[in-house]
Amino acid sequence: MENLAAHESLLNPKTQNHHSYSFDSPHPVYAMAFSTSSPSPCLALGSFIEEINNRVDIVSFDEETLTFRSDPQLSFEHQYPPTKLMFHPKPLPGQPHSLLASSGELLRLWRVKESATELCSVFNTSKSTEFCSPLTSFDWNQAEPRRIGTSSIDTTCTVWDIERCVVETQLIAHDKEVYDIAWGGASVFASVSADGSVRIFDLRDKEHSAIVYECPRPDTSLLRLAWNKMDVRYMATILMDSNRVVVIDIRSPALPVAELQKHGASVNAIDWAPQTARHLCSAGDDGQVFIWEIPTTVPPEGVDPLLAYQAAAEINQMQWSAAHRDWIGVAFSNKVQLLRV
Repeated sequence: MENLAAHESLLNPKTQNHHSYSFDSPHPVYAMAFSTSSPSPCLALGSFIEEINNRVDIVSFDEETLTFRSDPQLSFEHQYPPTKLMFHPKPLPGQPHSLLASSGELLRLWRVKESATELCSVFNTSKSTEFCSPLTSFDWNQAEPRRIGTSSIDTTCTVWDIERCVVETQLIAHDKEVYDIAWGGASVFASVSADGSVRIFDLRDKEHSAIVYECPRPDTSLLRLAWNKMDVRYMATILMDSNRVVVIDIRSPALPVAELQKHGASVNAIDWAPQTARHLCSAGDDGQVFIWEIPTTVPPEGVDPLLAYQAAAEINQMQWSAAHRDWIGVAFSNKVQLLRV
């Protein structure tokens, strides 16, 4: 990955048939997660069906035969479309089975075994009813894996201790709905909201938060947040109905480091490269996947993407595999494609 620029042909519309591999799902796909423990790329795919009965499929990719295999034994029913899926961020020594979390109307934890997937835990902040405010997203703490933070339309962020099945803390994080959350360390997380702000919270000082970015356009929601794991000074966020990706240096919150504006339609997903500090991937309604190299100083004419790929439809979801770093997964319509970079 350090020599991304030397491999531009690997992610290019003219050669996509040689370096992209497709899986057709029986359902529209939205939520998607790469396993962190499987020896080859493995994905959990959540359906997007506008009714209560949805499902999650487990699909593996064979890098030798370049083919997908769906395992019906591992698929499971899910109430409502999952808003996010995420595997345990670290392979568990001595444990061959994977833990998978899902968010929807509740946070759930699943154990994916060799021949079945079983529900382990259900996390609900409501004491008086089995329902709680819908969860828009969550993030699993890589430095402290017992912690999962969730974001909700009720303006709160909740940090769960999943080992003890208790709420560690719940904060009113914003003035409006919270759409995404991301950890930047064992005790620090950030969130984005319909109020147009990016805010950072520290569990060691719960009374205070820091606003590191506010959208200059009034009443503009921030939908997604990606915190750079290789260099935690940097974040990226996207605006509702906007083709811009905003890159923020939390040391200098007044102005963004860069505003990436080459998409032809709204951006829906962003993810930092898992192994380099300056590469960022974005995907959107124009069907484009762009990989950017964030410069130290942004030229007046802006930044052009380093690599580009054209999908066949609007891209709903995209993720860069942390365990298999040569692969990016994109989801559009009922199709998932793996791109080799």
